[in-house]
Amino acid sequence: MNILDMVKKDTGLLPSKYRDMTTDEMRARVKEIKEKLGEDLFIPGHHYQKDEVIEFADATGDSLQLAQAAAETTASFIVFCGVHFMAETADILTNESQVVILPDMRAGCSMADMADIHQTERAWEKLEKVFGDSMLPLTYVNSTAAIKAFCGKRGGATVTSSNAHKMVEWAFTQKERILFLPDQHLGRNTAYDLGVPLEEMAVWNPITDELEYDGDPSNVKVILWKGHCSVHEKFTLGNIEQLRRDKPEMKILVHPECTWEVVQKSDLAGSTKYIIETIEKAEAGSQWAIGTEMNLVNRIIQQHPDKEIVSLNPNMCPCLTMNRIDLPHLLWALESIENGETINRIQVEQDVAQQAISALNKMLEHA
Repeated sequence: MNILDMVKKDTGLLPSKYRDMTTDEMRARVKEIKEKLGEDLFIPGHHYQKDEVIEFADATGDSLQLAQAAAETTASFIVFCGVHFMAETADILTNESQVVILPDMRAGCSMADMADIHQTERAWEKLEKVFGDSMLPLTYVNSTAAIKAFCGKRGGATVTSSNAHKMVEWAFTQKERILFLPDQHLGRNTAYDLGVPLEEMAVWNPITDELEYDGDPSNVKVILWKGHCSVHEKFTLGNIEQLRRDKPEMKILVHPECTWEVVQKSDLAGSTKYIIETIEKAEAGSQWAIGTEMNLVNRIIQQHPDKEIVSLNPNMCPCLTMNRIDLPHLLWALESIENGETINRIQVEQDVAQQAISALNKMLEHA
């Protein structure tokens, strides 16, 4: 479901009473309901969420970590504080008796929305005319359930930023080429690290329905979907050049959703988990500029006062769709459970879920 579909869907607006409550009143009510529901409630909170939400999370982590945590809990209600595709994955991995709720249905992901199933099926048909049966599809977990199912149906798999290298290596044992969805930057950075030259990477443009490549298509090993993360693409070479002038001793640590040029000019690059662990292991007094989402960067800064930490882009703002989930929406979701009037339930169709599970399981088997 893309953002437009979510807006059209009649999920209702946040009742005005929540805007009239004080923060202390809302915090007290959330605590009260959590205590009342006990083990029947599980609240996963993504690393990019606001502190006012993370305060009440039963688990924090990246999207797949949280979906797996949801699958391991016996809670009847899972209130997923993240974005739509994450809640979909949680619904896929949990059992039918468990209810997955997204506090605000407007919490989507621009990257996931850059590859819808209709575009992808059309692209695959056209690419098969060029490359035949030589391709295997891989999708970043930051994608819709339908795209995960598309990959599972064709023998492909999902990947995370932590295991992308292993999964791309595995994919090349299965087929001569891979189609990497929906983030071109993670795909390019991963393939390049594994020794695939840029000259052997092409880009599929879903807007023009064209393969962007100069040369003989038979040389192409990686087809990158033309999608990106709106947050990580805002870190630039200009940011790095400015930092190298102002703070030459400061190390630059970025997420592989950043552009290839930015990753190449940085000192280190890795997943959210890698970024967090790198800072945790760093010496007191060390200096770091981090290129990832601002809520997480601010939290890392608060947790490590013994180190000098800044955002690589000083004008960076948090992920706007992640910030849709706030304390009022969290409380609204919890009170709806308390009142037996569940709102914003996320349900993935059974046939889509089964094929998506195939893609997820392949990752868990080979990563």
